[in-house]
Amino acid sequence: MLKGICFSLSASILFGYLYYFSTLLLPLGGEDIFGFRIIFTLPFVIVAVLLFKQKRAFVEHLLRIKQTPYLFLVFLFNSAMLGVQMWLFLWAPNNGSAISVSLGYLLLPLVMVLVGRLIFKEHISQIKTLAVIIAALGVLFNIVVKGGLSWESLVVSLGYSAYFAIRKKFKIADLASFCLEMILLLPVCIYFAWQVDLTAIQQVNEQIFILLILLGLISGVALNTYILASNTLPINVLGLLGYAEPIMMVFVSLMIGETMDSGTYPLFICLLLSMVLILIEGIMRLKKHKSALL
Repeated sequence: MLKGICFSLSASILFGYLYYFSTLLLPLGGEDIFGFRIIFTLPFVIVAVLLFKQKRAFVEHLLRIKQTPYLFLVFLFNSAMLGVQMWLFLWAPNNGSAISVSLGYLLLPLVMVLVGRLIFKEHISQIKTLAVIIAALGVLFNIVVKGGLSWESLVVSLGYSAYFAIRKKFKIADLASFCLEMILLLPVCIYFAWQVDLTAIQQVNEQIFILLILLGLISGVALNTYILASNTLPINVLGLLGYAEPIMMVFVSLMIGETMDSGTYPLFICLLLSMVLILIEGIMRLKKHKSALL
């Protein structure tokens, strides 16, 4: 258990640092960084598929696509959704949207609770219902005061929820399918990277080649560390520890100079309260499960 927790927290720290790391890659744009990230990260994903014995699952996905060709469109759509999220994650810190994206990641688990209830008819506990209500009040206040959530927050919370829902619906929620989605992104990413004049970029940022290699290394290590955590920890513990990443993203946003306006405070406080409620429920369930085992 302790080893799994260390893996999960390490992955969150690395992903949080990656949020900051994109600021070191200027003057590269969001599309440029996204292109290089996928190119340098894909080898790590392929290694993970082999290392964690997902090769057979990968082949089975290809056979399913052959038998039901429309499934290719599902993979293509999810690949595009994944690409948008990865691009936004790297674009936001350099374009004054780090706070908005961070709030989107804080809102995401609560939107997924609603998706689970409305689409998959999953049971929602009283504590989770209260957490969703508190978050909804924060969103409602934000709509009244500011006219609505930022487009960045909506893209993260709604886009990722749709992405995960589709994966669950079509039974493609595994590492092998993620690898296939990354492969489908590769042509677009090669195009983005091909457009970059790295010689000109190097005149502004002398360490750009080393930084790009580190970009792939950090992404790959973070991904594989998270997979190790997911293979070691119970899913409820993994979910609780997953909140470390958006919290780190908020700190990174403040560290790079972004500020949270007063109109956003109620939403942020409501999301934090909702998160605390879900964490409390998760801890209570863990204790109950442990007592039952004893």
